[in-house]
Amino acid sequence: MDTDRMASPQSSRMASPQSSRMASPQSSRMASPQSSRMATPQSSRMASPQSSRMASPQSSRMATPQSSRHSSSVSSSPMSRMHSLQVDSVQRWMEDLRHMTEVECMCVLQAKPIGVEEDTQGELIVATGDHVARNNLQTLLRRALVVSTELGKMFQRLEKGRWQRVHSTAVRANCHVRSLVHEYSAARNTPAEMQKYEKSLLEKCMELTTITERCLHTEDEFFLKSMREAIHEILTDVSDSFSHMIDMALANEIQILIRQIESSDSVYTIGSAISNLLSLTQDGPQLCRIIAKEGAVVALFKICRQDCFSDLYAHALRTVASICCVEEGINQLEKVDGILCLADILTDENSAEAARAEAAAVVAQITSPHHTSTQHLGSFLESMQDIVTALIKLCESASCGEVFLLASAALANITFFDSMACEILLQLNAIHILLQSCKDRQRVDTPYSKDQVVTILANLSVLEQSSSEVLQEKGIERLLQLLGEKPSSSSPSEGAACERVQQKAAVTLARLSRDPDVAQTAIQLRAVPRLIELCRSPAERNNSDSVLVACLAALRRLAAGCPDSIEAADHQQLIKPRLVDSFLLCSNMEESFV
Repeated sequence: MDTDRMASPQSSRMASPQSSRMASPQSSRMASPQSSRMATPQSSRMASPQSSRMASPQSSRMATPQSSRHSSSVSSSPMSRMHSLQVDSVQRWMEDLRHMTEVECMCVLQAKPIGVEEDTQGELIVATGDHVARNNLQTLLRRALVVSTELGKMFQRLEKGRWQRVHSTAVRANCHVRSLVHEYSAARNTPAEMQKYEKSLLEKCMELTTITERCLHTEDEFFLKSMREAIHEILTDVSDSFSHMIDMALANEIQILIRQIESSDSVYTIGSAISNLLSLTQDGPQLCRIIAKEGAVVALFKICRQDCFSDLYAHALRTVASICCVEEGINQLEKVDGILCLADILTDENSAEAARAEAAAVVAQITSPHHTSTQHLGSFLESMQDIVTALIKLCESASCGEVFLLASAALANITFFDSMACEILLQLNAIHILLQSCKDRQRVDTPYSKDQVVTILANLSVLEQSSSEVLQEKGIERLLQLLGEKPSSSSPSEGAACERVQQKAAVTLARLSRDPDVAQTAIQLRAVPRLIELCRSPAERNNSDSVLVACLAALRRLAAGCPDSIEAADHQQLIKPRLVDSFLLCSNMEESFV
């Protein structure tokens, strides 16, 4: 196995699919490999499910049974139930009816509102206050989830042929759709195109209700079979139309936020609009695509180019990084020369550390190996010298672990796509800076940060001149410490981060051991027993096959230079056979040294 292949950066800031910008124990911004604000091979800023700052939940707008963004019901405690008994029963019924209309009410009242308070016109009405736009968007998503859930139930019940429930669900879905459309239309001057979709959707919902009712009055299997196919087709059409209408409604709301950013001179108003956009980016890549399409990235970079809004730079850049979890966001960044703006902020010593850290996060996002398109990297290479220099300085001066994590993750990604970045880092004394940082628990305080450091070292170790610098900085001792990295909690993301640290430490050791001096130093520091322990004990490597392969490769590299360093029994099992045979032997081995 070729140990000289580049190790994946595993930037943990982005996120997933589930969420935070980064979800490490000490930093709520950085995420696990599958989460995070940065979309690196095992993580993402946006992308992350396990991340608290970005998470990457699936958009709840789609009409699927799995939609689960918001719960449509809240369980009540005994005390609250007792309290509800003291409330006027008719008023209570009217309040509940606004959220879950019964079939009988739908038939009699035709989805018309029963009662409206004097000061309100419905859930989606825009009122004054900074929280209103966010409330409107969240209400829209919540109502969309209710409809999506009903449509999902219809698909399931249709497959089972439960015609009574199919019809009742169709009536409920029709009610919810009409209620949502009517209330949203009352709250907004909806565009003509959206009105056309609304009208078409309402007609299809009524058709669905009518056709399902016909199935209640017959037991003809042939007729029901043909109707099942027709209903399935109409239901699919309704689901697609509803999803498209919700996307249009969300785009309309997003346009309002972007206009606030572009037209307002108030820092408070702009900051509130940016917060609302950032909140929306947590709802999945589909919503990020809509935000990017509506021009949010362009508006945010306009803010970052005005000195009067310098206090908003960090907030705006954090939102940009979240949007750039999708290709559409990166394309928008490229169109407005966003990379040049990032370089200016990173290299400006007067910029606040928070702003430079957020700029580093955007760099980490757009350089993620997860992105299939690399067209944006052309303009990035033009500014790479300045960006790399600024990032390593930020690592050296970072005041906390989160800042170091963002800067080092950006560097880790950059070292993947151009060897010139590694040469620049060597000239900037990066090995010394990174290894010294590992001694400072204020900066390198989690496995996620160590993951970035060892990724950079692994990529630098490809260059021959790196060996002498690692020896000079006592880097072999540090690599052996990283081989013993263990999670401090039962968190799966932390366990995965520790696996990556062990794997990359072994890869780095194998690459550096091409130098006889490095190999001799590693043997003197008892690297061989630790590597053997990782190979033979699955628990030591958290049952990771990737760690096993890397350790076997490192052992074979050391054995090639110093055959006497390995005992005969270990040589017979771990060195002499083919790599795949040793791997199979160790991967099936019980946790025993006998």
